[in-house]
Amino acid sequence: MKYSGWNILKQALTGKKEWAPVWHKPEPKSHYETIVIGGGGHGLATAYYLTTEYGMKNIAVLEKSHLGSGNVGRNTTIIRSNYLLPGNEPFYELSMKLWENLEQTLNYNAMVSQRGVVNLFHSDAQRDSFVRRGNAMCIAGADAVLLDERGIRNLCPFLDYENSRFPIKGGLLQPRGGTVRHDAVAWGYARGSDSLGVDIIENCEVTGFIIKEGRCVGVETARGNISANKIAVCVAGSSGRLMGKAGIRLPIESHVLQAFVSEGLKPILPNVITFGAGHFYISQSDKGGLVFGGDIDGYNTYAQRGNLPIVEDVCAAGVAIMPMIGRSRLLRMWGGLVDMSMDGSPFIDKTRIEGLYFNGGWCYGGFKATPASGFCYAHLLAKDEPHPVAAEFRLDRFKRGHMIDEKGAGAQPNLH
Repeated sequence: MKYSGWNILKQALTGKKEWAPVWHKPEPKSHYETIVIGGGGHGLATAYYLTTEYGMKNIAVLEKSHLGSGNVGRNTTIIRSNYLLPGNEPFYELSMKLWENLEQTLNYNAMVSQRGVVNLFHSDAQRDSFVRRGNAMCIAGADAVLLDERGIRNLCPFLDYENSRFPIKGGLLQPRGGTVRHDAVAWGYARGSDSLGVDIIENCEVTGFIIKEGRCVGVETARGNISANKIAVCVAGSSGRLMGKAGIRLPIESHVLQAFVSEGLKPILPNVITFGAGHFYISQSDKGGLVFGGDIDGYNTYAQRGNLPIVEDVCAAGVAIMPMIGRSRLLRMWGGLVDMSMDGSPFIDKTRIEGLYFNGGWCYGGFKATPASGFCYAHLLAKDEPHPVAAEFRLDRFKRGHMIDEKGAGAQPNLH
């Protein structure tokens, strides 16, 4: 069924009897052309673009739990393409362009809101760094506006401009950045993939790989063995654990990243704001809650929960730039299991095992990358060569010395 205002009116007048399930729940087949492991945003987007862009059929998406139970439903919903390096910026700009047309493409309300993303700066050196980044964005075809203190005051008058420790001197604005309803992204891609014949199989955990003579020919699952010509892994924070079952050790560590939402408030934040003197980012949802986050918890884990010191650290950073939010009450918090690479940039590549492909290492950037990740992963699976904007996301780049060190902070996941 095509969603439209007319259909909503029709269903309201006819007792809502014709609404169809958003996706079906098929039983797994014994063989598929392509199996995508991971029913998050990246996996579902990959399946969708495999069918729409490359005409591939007989595809399955295997999810160990229910759709949306992983990072696609555990993030702060921010989308942006304000990167610096040529290995990253064109990719995220492609993602931004796909976000801009996503709702029309999927015929699904993902609540894409291009309200703007502001990165505050607090020193002359940081301003110069943001000027460089803004120029790189413009060269790559993205949008960037450098604002001085007066410009930030006009845009965000509620910030603490009298803070002598963290003086706000201006900011870099990407007007096209913003937020998207995170779980709606999973639902929209799931509905689109299902309508094109993709089997979305929930509660089907992959427990191992079937490898014969150096080639991956299938997977072992909680619902039996399934064979396939190509196996595509994209399981975020579970990447190291799952790829270890194929004998592959990844340059990735798994950490928990907490996110928070306050009670519902009247509109106070017109855009997304990030703190330049600490790791803090915040926006306001359409329901009024302040959605914010900060640093990873700093220890390796596979648990989707965090600890209290990071809660204190994140809240302290928020109060440092906008003391008014100290009066709001925290409604809930959650943890996403993020796959932190050693240089802060992702991987979309073949593995040394024929027929086995890997997508991971997204660090903080996984949600905003969802459309482009699926698009480029589908290109790799269909053509066995990397998409031009993802050509640097190779698994062997550390061996070759071709890191994409976006922040230049060092080869430790906690620094990215």
